[in-house]
Amino acid sequence: MSTMTKQPLRLFEGIGIELEYMIVDRQSLSVRPIADELLKQVGGGYELEVEMGPVAWSNELALHVIEMKTNGPVATLTGLSGLFQGHVARINELLGPMGARLLPTAMHPWMDPYRELRLWPHENDIIYKTFDGIFDCRGHGWANLQSMHINLPFSNDDEFGRLHAAMRLILPILPALAASSPVVDGALTGMLDSRVDVYRSNARRVPSVSGLVIPEPVFTRADYEQKLLAKIYADLAPLDPQGTLRHEWANARGCIARFDRMAIEIRLLDLQECPQADIAIAAAVVGSLRRLVSEKWSRSVEQRSFSEHELLPILLETVKSGEQALVDHPRYLAALGFPASGPARAVDVWRHLVDELLGTESGFGEWQSALEVMLTEGCLARRIVRAVGPEPTRERLHAVYRDLGACLDQGQMFRAGA
Repeated sequence: MSTMTKQPLRLFEGIGIELEYMIVDRQSLSVRPIADELLKQVGGGYELEVEMGPVAWSNELALHVIEMKTNGPVATLTGLSGLFQGHVARINELLGPMGARLLPTAMHPWMDPYRELRLWPHENDIIYKTFDGIFDCRGHGWANLQSMHINLPFSNDDEFGRLHAAMRLILPILPALAASSPVVDGALTGMLDSRVDVYRSNARRVPSVSGLVIPEPVFTRADYEQKLLAKIYADLAPLDPQGTLRHEWANARGCIARFDRMAIEIRLLDLQECPQADIAIAAAVVGSLRRLVSEKWSRSVEQRSFSEHELLPILLETVKSGEQALVDHPRYLAALGFPASGPARAVDVWRHLVDELLGTESGFGEWQSALEVMLTEGCLARRIVRAVGPEPTRERLHAVYRDLGACLDQGQMFRAGA
């Protein structure tokens, strides 16, 4: 699970990336719960995680999902998309004889989670059984989610506060760039980021677990543990008397503090069509956070002044409308350095942020072409909607997601008109 070391790094001295993919039947593209068999091929047993040099493979919860992650923090994102692309090829080579393959995007378009979910049955299965016993993991909000996680370090309370303030500010517009889940149960949902929508309510039995997804404005470790984590642990205790879930990772907000590894993890990004696209988004997010933390556009005290209730409506708009969402919040736009008071389309806010990084963020040109597709043709969900049409048939969905699988194989961006 960890992509950061316990040795505290200073702000932006390391980055951890996690990518989650579906394992599906090579022909039908329906889910195949065989992650344990895949890991056994490379690890020799039913291990939850196998280290493969600079990348580790693992499973979390659903048996049809395999995760690839940096095996510890990396100093730079440069070259990372090619590294992950090589591991995509290696996994597909191992899955081939089993009649299976990897499929990208954040939600399977026709999976029936109540019928098809299989939980990891081996090492650490008590954690997943506990989650299932409390929340019933058969719904889409547990069983059908694939995302990219970004882990960024901090070395002390001051750095934690500045990083958490910046992350809270960027979270509401992440779906505008990263949404890739417009299809659930074989139909368009009317939302471009259906994954974040179902994620928001998957822990509704214990609402404090996910809160409003946008974290509360707490900026010290003591406040975070006392005001946020303590509430989660207290609310879980009657349902989890053994304390199995009494850990920081039980917190399901859009970004979560991991004091055990001195990092904050962003969980609000849908998986894209290929590693090139994921790492391009990571570069835009990390570069923007670097500028927020450095107070290029606004003072940290101003960034900390936004409540979760104030930021939530912006998130809900981007979950629904992606890059076309209207951001009608002058103070928020000013905090991001946007040159007008708005209202502004979310894509224009991202265009502003990306333009600020071009020529100033080291190596950023590597991701310019991928980001240009997102900014000109829309987030991946928008391109999927355009490709499948307003009332997609199963055959049309199969054809489009087959093409998305080809994009993953070839490391190419999905173009709806292609």
